[in-house]
Amino acid sequence: MLAQRNGDTTIAAPDAVIPAISPWLFRVFRGYARHYARRSFHAIRIARGGPWPALPPGPVIVMLNHPSWWDPLIGLILSALFPPDRRHYAPIEAQGLAQYRFLGRLGFFGIDAGTSLGGLRFLRTSLSILSRPESVLWITPQGEFVDARVRPTAIKAGLGLLAQRLERATIIPLALEYPFWNDRCPEALAWFGEPIGVERAHERTPAAWTRLLTEALDRSQDRLAAAALARDPAAFTTLVTGAVGVGGVYDVWRRLRSLAAGTSFKPGHSVGTRPLHNDNEYKHIMTDHSTRLP
Repeated sequence: MLAQRNGDTTIAAPDAVIPAISPWLFRVFRGYARHYARRSFHAIRIARGGPWPALPPGPVIVMLNHPSWWDPLIGLILSALFPPDRRHYAPIEAQGLAQYRFLGRLGFFGIDAGTSLGGLRFLRTSLSILSRPESVLWITPQGEFVDARVRPTAIKAGLGLLAQRLERATIIPLALEYPFWNDRCPEALAWFGEPIGVERAHERTPAAWTRLLTEALDRSQDRLAAAALARDPAAFTTLVTGAVGVGGVYDVWRRLRSLAAGTSFKPGHSVGTRPLHNDNEYKHIMTDHSTRLP
């Protein structure tokens, strides 16, 4: 919700342009993202140690680290964890949006990063988006690609400024990693941290909000790093399974060996869990954690 205090109506100006999302196009593109990710990842997994929280109603900010080009597509796939009436938004470089205008129909809004005007537009548009209770705003507050092992997480000032101006919202830390385990393709791993309720936000300074959010994102990345190092698929819920095996002559030889031994050929090198196949199954993903979706 918007907080307009001390006559501060410039940042939350009514002319902020909220993207007009096409729910049909959003669902189609999310399905495409899932299909596309299958070709490049062994699996997409969400850590059981960071269960999906039972969120209160109202707007949500998902703040995620930014280790890879893949982050927006993985976030798009993870958006299926939310109820279908939620609307998802994310900032993007204005130049990229100008080149691919259909992204606006998916909830992306353009900003000129690193400029005062761009920062003002980010705040103004984000506040307008978060004035709607169904909104989910996805933000990579590092503002650039950063290795998942770098600590502390360097969060730009914009997120702290935004948090300090909110009246009510929930902020969820999300850690992402893309390690190689036992197969040719990497894993895409996600850990959702403890949600942070935003109330009386003005009682903290923007700098204090930045410190709080940095610590929350650091904790989530540290916990995901420990789970990634353990290399145990059972510690995760598998959302999507993708490419398995090595391919080529190596897999031909393994097939022949299986045939000679009278056993079935398993192209993967490790045992995973059954993936979810459609959006309906995502609604029940957290039953293993004895929690519920918002």
